[in-house]
Amino acid sequence: MQTTDTVLMIEPIAFGFNEQTAVNNYFQVQQEGNVQDEALKEFKAFVEKLRAKGINVITIKDTLDPKTPDSIFPNNWVSFHRDGKVVLYPMFAENRRLERREDIIKQIKEQFTINEIIDYSDIEKDNKFLEGTGSMIFDHDNKIAYGSVSLRLDEDLFRKFCSEFGFKPVVFHSYQTAGEERLPIYHTNVMMCVADRFVVICLDCIDNELEREKVIETIKNSGKELIEISEDQMQHFAGNMLQVQNNSGEKFLVMSQSAYKSLKPEQVSAIEKYCEIIYSDLEVIETNGGGSARCMLAEVFLPKK
Repeated sequence: MQTTDTVLMIEPIAFGFNEQTAVNNYFQVQQEGNVQDEALKEFKAFVEKLRAKGINVITIKDTLDPKTPDSIFPNNWVSFHRDGKVVLYPMFAENRRLERREDIIKQIKEQFTINEIIDYSDIEKDNKFLEGTGSMIFDHDNKIAYGSVSLRLDEDLFRKFCSEFGFKPVVFHSYQTAGEERLPIYHTNVMMCVADRFVVICLDCIDNELEREKVIETIKNSGKELIEISEDQMQHFAGNMLQVQNNSGEKFLVMSQSAYKSLKPEQVSAIEKYCEIIYSDLEVIETNGGGSARCMLAEVFLPKK
């Protein structure tokens, strides 16, 4: 239940620093130079590494019009579920709302069965947002959803989603040090990853002791090993990982080169007890986009035709 062998990735055409998301994504830093060309090289090398391991990667090119600098991160606007449901999500940044494309859904439908499309995007008019599997982390096996409250995750909307999809919500608040301030982390998936038999998480980001203990208790009760990372490692995107499998059912934990290099040998060993690690250089994408490997992968759990 936890992993899929198919992911959707959007090939960038005009990738770049997005000022609309930078207001609360404190990972973003604007770089000089031809960011699009460098990001495309990183994207293609990443896709190649995944396919070399037998993982099914559906790539669809972005469009120049409308301008969507963050389209490389599709997991925020759509999710594809085992029961044939597709969910569209309300997005914080106005220019990210343009990433929702009917033609992408139609291309997915050529290979997979879609029974229903559930569209929450209209809730944007109420300034409430829930940015897909960026803001929510699913433990599919135990029907648990973890959500860190931020401008990208409205608590009431998160609880509504969990009620409608049969997940137990685990709500908390997480923060990162930005300059001299402690500021809310924009997406839960930069500080937490749930795999089939383990969870990678930065507990130091959960400042409230009661909330932190609740998260620890939930993870332990789920039967999964807790692998803790530091806030510095989280800043290198060590929380932004995704477990996938290939056509033969072999499991892999996917992350960036920056994330991998930040890990200590004992953390690598803890992960490799369960699955092989795939990592790729995503420095330009991470720096300008403020997202990493997991953000680039929209899991496709839909039934295959």
